Amino acid sequence: MSKETLFALSLFPYLGFLWFIHRSQLMPRLALYGFYGTLVFVGVTIPAGIYAKVHYGEALANVDWLHGGAEVFLTLSNILIVVGFAQAIRQLKAKN
Repeated sequence: MSKETLFALSLFPYLGFLWFIHRSQLMPRLALYGFYGTLVFVGVTIPAGIYAKVHYGEALANVDWLHGGAEVFLTLSNILIVVGFAQAIRQLKAKN
């Protein structure tokens, strides 16, 4: 099985994870946005990878400005997740 096939198949468990955490109403709102932002990262990375291959004949990882631009979305998603959980922890500590 190719890495592209595995990548595509990995989206289904992640979508299930998103559905579950959205439905549970227990996930901190900012963290939930961060997890959804990971899908934005994937959505940006795929066309950037195609562009790198077609325009430069290289993998995305070898075209720094495209790779860095795509990674910004992952970084922002991670920041939202961390800040969301940090806020939730502070709120729980304030209740006690």
